[in-house]
Amino acid sequence: ALESIDFKNALEQFQNLVEKMIIQKTKETSGLYTKDDDGIDYEKFYTTTRTLFGPAVKDQNIQAFFRKIMSNRDERPGWLEIFGCFTGQSASMSSPSKESMVLLVSEKQQITHSVVKRKDVIKGIVKVPLLNLTVTASQKGVLTVFSKKRESFFRYSFYFHQDTTWINGCDFLPNLNYVTAVTESSVILWDYKSTESTGNGFVIKPMKNCLLCVSTVTVADNLARDTILMGDDKGYVYLLTITSDDFIMKQSKAEKESQFKVLDAESFDIPKRKLHGDWVGKIKYFPALKRFGSCSTDSMNSFVLDNIKRLEDHLPVKEFSVPEGVNAFTYCGKAKVIVTGG
Repeated sequence: ALESIDFKNALEQFQNLVEKMIIQKTKETSGLYTKDDDGIDYEKFYTTTRTLFGPAVKDQNIQAFFRKIMSNRDERPGWLEIFGCFTGQSASMSSPSKESMVLLVSEKQQITHSVVKRKDVIKGIVKVPLLNLTVTASQKGVLTVFSKKRESFFRYSFYFHQDTTWINGCDFLPNLNYVTAVTESSVILWDYKSTESTGNGFVIKPMKNCLLCVSTVTVADNLARDTILMGDDKGYVYLLTITSDDFIMKQSKAEKESQFKVLDAESFDIPKRKLHGDWVGKIKYFPALKRFGSCSTDSMNSFVLDNIKRLEDHLPVKEFSVPEGVNAFTYCGKAKVIVTGG
């Protein structure tokens, strides 16, 4: 790390360099600039900045800083930006560590618990901010909940015996306090607070089509029920509401290899609607919009954004066509935009 006195000197030289660039740009705009050896181009700016700060700055940040000055000389970027830092992030930053004497950086903690075995992959990861939980599901059936308590992580993990089917996605049910996951032919509901040996939970099956993704519909009603959205390989989107009474009224028998009790899928009212002409790659509910989004590689019905009531009333939905379809999407509340990736 740079000593503070050396850094202060380097910072002063850097700020002088920026002022010279702004003066030069102003003269160029007014036609008063005469090119000489003291002129500052990108190569000279890059070399000087790299000499002052060494490897503490990245090439892309130097380039972005230079472009910002050249495009708008009236706006003076803060020196933090040359390090890729912005003052707007300071509220969420942690206290400085010995490895970071100059800049405040968010400290990261590595979780050393292994949640998958060889030839297995994570198929879903969900953050639950209100409970400070992180949920993961592996393709071969390892469901894991990481709970941050004080300064350490506690892990609740269970292996779901599922023959040859794979887990394709997971989410968290905030009202029932269960982890949900979907396989090719079933819906898993896991009581993660139970002990690893018993692995209490429920399995809703059989589902007719292969389920590929799942998302919880978050509503602030505080009732003992949760609603989930699911997408399958035929382009259908499902709406499934589960209550605590279902765990009592619709049980059949426990699985031989676990304590997971089977709930007959035929006993549930599961509205579904074909929204896409191909696989549903992702589905997500946005509480801020009170809408759900679903996407597919279908070029005609690539992305749907509408109310969950459209899954029951079959009125026209708001859909968008994208060549080659959509593989991923997300919503930014601050910018009020939805971004899709195909």
